[in-house]
Amino acid sequence: MTAEKKALFSIMPSDVLRRLQLCRHEPDAVQWSHIMDYDQTNIPAAYDRGRDLGPEVLDLWMHALEAHLQDLNVIKILDLGCGTGRFSEALAVYFKAEVLGIDPSAKMLERAREKHRDSRVQYQRGSAEAISLPSGSVDMIFMSMSFHHFSNRALAARECRRVLREQGVVFVRTGAREQIRAYPYVPFFPSSGAMLDELLPDRAELRESFERAGFHMTAWEIITQTIAASWKAYADKLSAGGDSVLARLSQHELESGLAAIRRHSAKAVVEAIVEPIDLFVFR
Repeated sequence: MTAEKKALFSIMPSDVLRRLQLCRHEPDAVQWSHIMDYDQTNIPAAYDRGRDLGPEVLDLWMHALEAHLQDLNVIKILDLGCGTGRFSEALAVYFKAEVLGIDPSAKMLERAREKHRDSRVQYQRGSAEAISLPSGSVDMIFMSMSFHHFSNRALAARECRRVLREQGVVFVRTGAREQIRAYPYVPFFPSSGAMLDELLPDRAELRESFERAGFHMTAWEIITQTIAASWKAYADKLSAGGDSVLARLSQHELESGLAAIRRHSAKAVVEAIVEPIDLFVFR
């Protein structure tokens, strides 16, 4: 354990630390070798360049969330696994709510704080398996592309149940194993498919994690979002280095795949590149 992680543990409340320690010994815990430690990489510095969504896609997601609120009065939102805060400020502005972004990566949170403009948004270092919030303290929990990084998904779901108010809602924006072939970069990077298959949950697994924690799935849909204006623009985004799966590839495979996308761009019809993202809604 690094000195930085020891320092983090030393300031945690005892009940939070106990829950975090327990998650390592439960049967649903993911193998530690499969978990990306962003603080040991250069990904945070490139994350926003490589994963930028733009205002239109952010609006798409805000509208998608609003459609499932059922007149819920949203006052406090937990952005769990917030990363660099790509959604945090949009959530605060759109829902006129206080937002707490929690992430285990100090580097990711440093980037989030550099962009911090809305006083309703705060960031805190922490774990999904041991959320340092009182029980029943938030109205909405939003997770974007973070569920597959949790070391114990079942425990994270139970923590969501604990901190969520009785009429609250959980949104999980995620990749799913069933969609791997539809992700646009997979054909260009041969090893990425197997990596995603190992990393991503399947839909039944994700649903079961939350239902065993006491939730009921009230909706599920696929949101198709535009991620680049062309294949060339897509290659430029990928080359920024913000994708945790591509970061695991050999340099040779990464460079070969990017070159293949650019060759494809030279002869392909100019069209927007889209990807399907699963949205789960639990209450």
